Amino acid sequence: MRISTWLVAAALALTGLAPATPAVAADGNPLEKTNGFYVDPDSNPATWVRDHPDDSLAGPIKTSIATKPGARWFGNWSGDIRAAVDKFTYAADVADKLPVLVAYNIPGRDCGGESTGGAGNPDAYRAWISAFADGIGGKPAIVVIEPDALAQLDCLSGTARTDRVDLLKYAATQFAQKAPNTWAYLDGGNATWIPAATMASRLKSVGVQSIHGFVLNVSNFYTTAESTTYGKAVDSALGYAAPFVVDTSRNGNGHGTDSEWCNPPKRKLGAPSQLGGGPEMQLWIKVPGDSDGSCGYGTGVPAGTFSPVLANHLIKGD
Repeated sequence: MRISTWLVAAALALTGLAPATPAVAADGNPLEKTNGFYVDPDSNPATWVRDHPDDSLAGPIKTSIATKPGARWFGNWSGDIRAAVDKFTYAADVADKLPVLVAYNIPGRDCGGESTGGAGNPDAYRAWISAFADGIGGKPAIVVIEPDALAQLDCLSGTARTDRVDLLKYAATQFAQKAPNTWAYLDGGNATWIPAATMASRLKSVGVQSIHGFVLNVSNFYTTAESTTYGKAVDSALGYAAPFVVDTSRNGNGHGTDSEWCNPPKRKLGAPSQLGGGPEMQLWIKVPGDSDGSCGYGTGVPAGTFSPVLANHLIKGD
């Protein structure tokens, strides 16, 4: 979205935050180099709609989800990662739109949970994330670095924990050095998972100040207001106003009173991708309708697999 710097500053002012400490890769503002967020024409919801034009859910899913800007996730399923990232960001660049990418390949991903996997060892991850950054190069982009990886440090010990910190720091350095028109955000968990001061310490340990900021609520359901309050508490503990983004893909009804996180009922689509509203940006990072795993409303649907039934529940909020 080709907007002037003062409009970006105005959006940040709405959050009550001062500009962040300048990052290594801050010489290019991707918002100023593009004209709106990129709608992935090959997202799981868009692909399902194309393949099922006569299904009664195709219309609602197309209108409410498939035609909305959102992130594409990249991991060990993506093949040649440099080529895959280059192709995606090139298509967005040709369209003059800003793409949102998620790097999700950290070794020991999800601590053996529903989304288990990741690179086989630290060296493989370094090669992968370096090639990821190479695939973006000078093109404008937004990148979310490894959802849950910092919040899940508690499931690791010894060398595995040290390796993860080192790998996340390496990832931040790669985007800072190789992608000058990218705003990269380290994942900072959600509003109730890790105490703000602890998360700030972890973010510092992996070099948040070398990139643009951090992201909250990825694949979760907390309201934007709750996430913003938490983000500001993290900033206070950091000692500077790092910009932060909130995933609003499924937070339209908030988290609710239950403790469920895996395809729970009564969750709803949140505000579409946009600037401001509390955080620096609200973005659809989780792809609505993609399963959290074989559980809840998604029993029998593996993590990352699109389900029109799940999508319809999010549209209706039931």
